[in-house]
Amino acid sequence: MPCMIRFMLTRLATGFAIGCAVGFFVWQNGFAAAGTLENYLAQGLFIYLFASTVSVGYLATALLLEE
Repeated sequence: MPCMIRFMLTRLATGFAIGCAVGFFVWQNGFAAAGTLENYLAQGLFIYLFASTVSVGYLATALLLEE
């Protein structure tokens, strides 16, 4: 696998994991008024919202700072 593709996939996966953790933490602590804990579809979409945003931001920051 080319070096750039491996770099991008690892940064996207790392950012996605961080975003999932943050989204789950925000949902569990009730910072968001997205619904109850029984609403699994809303919870999944809420966590995916955080994960996708953080993963793209993490990748962009890594590409910017990589020398």
